[in-house]
Amino acid sequence: MYQALYRKWRPRSFDDVISQPHITTALRNQIREGRTAHAYLFTGSRGTGKTTCARILAKAVNCTRSAETGNPCLACDICRDAELGALGDIIEIDAASNSSVEDIRDLREGTVYLPERCRYKVYIIDEVHMLSPSAWGALLKVMEEPPEYVKFILATTEVHKVPATIISRCQRYDFHRIRTADIAARLQHIAEAEQIALEPEAAQLIAHLSDGGMRDALSLLDQCASCGDQITPAFVTATAGVAGRDSIFAILEAIQAQDTAKALALTGALYDQSKDMVRLCEELLEQLRNMMLLRAGSGQPELLTCLPDELPKLQQLAQNATLDTILGQISCLQDCRERMQRNPAKRVELEMALIQLASPRPVTAAVPAAAAAPQPAVQQPAPAAPETVTAPAAGEAPAEKAKPLSAADFRPVGNWADILAEYQNVNPAVSGSLAESCAYVAGNTMLIVAKNRFFLTLLKNKEHALSLRKTVQQFLGVEYNIRARCTEAEQQGSRAQAIIQKAIDSKLDTAVE
Repeated sequence: MYQALYRKWRPRSFDDVISQPHITTALRNQIREGRTAHAYLFTGSRGTGKTTCARILAKAVNCTRSAETGNPCLACDICRDAELGALGDIIEIDAASNSSVEDIRDLREGTVYLPERCRYKVYIIDEVHMLSPSAWGALLKVMEEPPEYVKFILATTEVHKVPATIISRCQRYDFHRIRTADIAARLQHIAEAEQIALEPEAAQLIAHLSDGGMRDALSLLDQCASCGDQITPAFVTATAGVAGRDSIFAILEAIQAQDTAKALALTGALYDQSKDMVRLCEELLEQLRNMMLLRAGSGQPELLTCLPDELPKLQQLAQNATLDTILGQISCLQDCRERMQRNPAKRVELEMALIQLASPRPVTAAVPAAAAAPQPAVQQPAPAAPETVTAPAAGEAPAEKAKPLSAADFRPVGNWADILAEYQNVNPAVSGSLAESCAYVAGNTMLIVAKNRFFLTLLKNKEHALSLRKTVQQFLGVEYNIRARCTEAEQQGSRAQAIIQKAIDSKLDTAVE
């Protein structure tokens, strides 16, 4: 019967575990010196060796020959039966499916009995963070004072969900993500042993896509091996369902060239190939991060997450953009990635972000001074200007009107929806009047354009203004002077406003000195 590569090539001793020397060395020393603890907690991301090391440790503490090297001998009856899963003194429990207090009570009852064949009875509890609150209490009782022949090994990917009372009774070991070079070398070794034609560049790409998890890398190698005789980088890209490097760099080049049509066309072609739009956004973010590090002068190879042959292209892209531009692009895509979690129309969200990134700058389409589209001038007296309110500062009288700014100076606040969501918890009364509103910033001034006229009245209250200002500061890090404008009673046909709008369209400065 065929066995998956990640199961067939699971390490059997500490010497086979890669990229975790700080853990394997400590455990071997404890076994050689006979100073093993009664409880261990292994934590780290998926595929880094937590369960593997737990099984090796369970074998090693019971192996009669492990005191010499700190490794299980793999030759005695204990080691062989443990490998086959036929050793009753090593009990593995999946907390995801055995999370109730009754399951832990059964475990506690089992600790009363002596081991059948081994020196220790070892309980390996995988995904331990899935236990219920009552089960934690039952487990804590037996872990406080366990019998001398009982040992616990807990493994989890979410250590923050483990109670502090449990952590304090364990020796904690944090597993690091496996280095890309180590994964690639291991893949090459396994491919040679399995007679799989794996190109070195393809091995590096698989290691890169696995994100530090050896199991993910072996699963992808197994999938590629079953689909073709020769595994190339292009074959890995197609099998993994990710965008090719050429497509990613082509989109970034289109953004730099402000070629919106090309960026959208490339994205549409990837969508037609069933590429995941969320994954595409993450890949763009990853390469922009590399560009940010290169532009900031921190492009050490160990910090970059790219293949060696990608570095020249990234350096060229980084040279053609300023650091502020790259940071703005990263911020825009991060906001897009967050919205994708809440919106099923993921392609639309990504296309909106790409349009923002690839649009020529400065963007003057969103002009806070005029919420509606400009209307042609008419020969009639100019109506009264729409009401604008400046939020009063705490402990001060309302300030006089600030000098008007150029409309081109204002930029939309990308995470305004998140600010309003937080403000809903702070001041529901005022946040309700901000429905369908938008916000713009220029210098230390924030202009809020609201549809509800009642918001202008509420903003005149010092407490309301202060709470809004503080909420904005939490997200943007700046305490803005807040001004508000209502579009409910906008008058059309203002000759003066039409002249200002025409000047703005001509990129003339309309600020009044």
